[in-house]
Amino acid sequence: MIKLFRFLKPYKFFVAAILVLVFFQSLFELYLPRLMANIVDIGVVQGNTKYILRIGGEMLLVAALAAVCTILAANLSAKTSMGFGKTLRGKVFSHVEGFSLSEFNKVGTASLITRTTNDITQVQMLVLVMLRMMVMAPMMLIGGIIMAVSQDAALARIIILIIPVIAVAVIIVMNKSTPLFKTMQEKLDKVNRVLREGLTGIRVIRAFDRIDYEKNRFNEANRDLTNTAIRVHRIMATAMPLMMVSMNLLTIAIIWFGGIRIDQGTMQVGSLMAFIQYVMQIMFSLIMVSMMFVMIPRASASAARINEVLDTVPEIKDGEGVKGGCVTKGHVEFRHVTFSYPGAEKPVLHDISFEAKPGEVTAIIGGTGSGKSTLASLILRFYDVASGKILINGVDIRDMSQEDLRSKIGFIPQKAILFSGTVADNIRYGKEDATFEEVKKAAEIAQAAEFITGMKDGFDSMVAQGGTNLSGGQKQRLSIARALVRRPEIYIFDDSFSALDFKTDAMLRAALKKETKESTVIIVAQRVATVMDADRIIVLDDGEIAGIGKHKDLLKTCSVYREIVMSQLSEEELA
Repeated sequence: MIKLFRFLKPYKFFVAAILVLVFFQSLFELYLPRLMANIVDIGVVQGNTKYILRIGGEMLLVAALAAVCTILAANLSAKTSMGFGKTLRGKVFSHVEGFSLSEFNKVGTASLITRTTNDITQVQMLVLVMLRMMVMAPMMLIGGIIMAVSQDAALARIIILIIPVIAVAVIIVMNKSTPLFKTMQEKLDKVNRVLREGLTGIRVIRAFDRIDYEKNRFNEANRDLTNTAIRVHRIMATAMPLMMVSMNLLTIAIIWFGGIRIDQGTMQVGSLMAFIQYVMQIMFSLIMVSMMFVMIPRASASAARINEVLDTVPEIKDGEGVKGGCVTKGHVEFRHVTFSYPGAEKPVLHDISFEAKPGEVTAIIGGTGSGKSTLASLILRFYDVASGKILINGVDIRDMSQEDLRSKIGFIPQKAILFSGTVADNIRYGKEDATFEEVKKAAEIAQAAEFITGMKDGFDSMVAQGGTNLSGGQKQRLSIARALVRRPEIYIFDDSFSALDFKTDAMLRAALKKETKESTVIIVAQRVATVMDADRIIVLDDGEIAGIGKHKDLLKTCSVYREIVMSQLSEEELA
């Protein structure tokens, strides 16, 4: 947890101010009981009204100063802890944005959301409490003991008996609750995951009438979290009653023995009242410490989960610098590339070698699980190859910065992902400073202009989160427009035409041919009709290249391609 406190550095002046304010607040509160004792023992006993008014005014001034310190410290503590949370969330999010897909798969999306929200909130709350209490509690404890001893040293020995009881109670509570808090955060991950799946998959759930099943699934995860939370809070709940009982018993003992000492004439009434106040301050400081120690287990479990994210070193790092290259823009080359997913028994791709040149269309086709989408992901460097090289413009992509690499590529993923905002905002996601004319032209090429202009507000129409208010074909066309607007050197279409009807598919490919004639186009597809006009078709079979060539040549030389074609086209269509 201490590692996370480095994010308090921007607020070091606030922290210093809080510590000073809390220090003076504690001094003022420790001084008040002494003034009260003087009023009772001198002013009341001697009937000195002037003395009472003078000391009473002094008490009001000290109380007012303590209140001012309290208000200022509370305000600064809130600003500091909220700022700490904001900074930490920003750091975690920025770090996660640099993760490769392997790290995302390892930690899990639902867990990352929980860690960025709930876990950081737990640490943030501890910081808020600590800023107020880490100075006040020790000062009130030590100062209260010193002042109590100064009032009556003999009576102060009673305090020594109660402190070990409270210390043992806090240690027991911490030992028992710490592992349960870690489990609780993991169960919160599960609730988050089930809820997220239930919301994003609502159409499938309703289509298969699995609403009751999903309700039971969520209730089970929720019940599991609730039961763990109840166990933790039952353990924590034992600490406060024990302290309150101890405090009340201590008060009774002080009044009992203090009464005897007053009767013997060795102690005054005002001193006893002040002594009780100091004991209350000591007990209050112990309660503050116990509250802090009760919060520490959960916050430490959360801090460990946050540090796990921050300590994760992304596998994919920017290269040190470009090491020469060819003049041709958009040239893509695979040299004996082999790739395996983490934990996989065998490579997904094995010894892949080919070239994709500017002005040409290179198509990749194969059966399900043959490695087509993986190959596209490797060009974008979502993963690093196990062996071999991928070169763009003659440069190994591992020697490029990720920003430079991806600025050369317009990627249209297999699953069209859109963001909440307007249609124009989603198209401009490919080029932030694109003009309206550029946005409109990209939409026209992507065959999206017709349905966009038919929407209520045209390009200013709102797109729901995930594009749920659009059809699959509409989402795919907006994804294509998003890539077109940036006019990259390389276009990668990862099965991006699957939701389009044959007429729209043909029109789109004809428009793309004119727009991308100077760029390298790589099309990953399952439809033979989509790839048969390509300049080069690469046939993948079980992660290996089964054939490379044009459509007519592959029909004669590649049995795998011939089987795919025969399964999709009739003899008349082939003729």
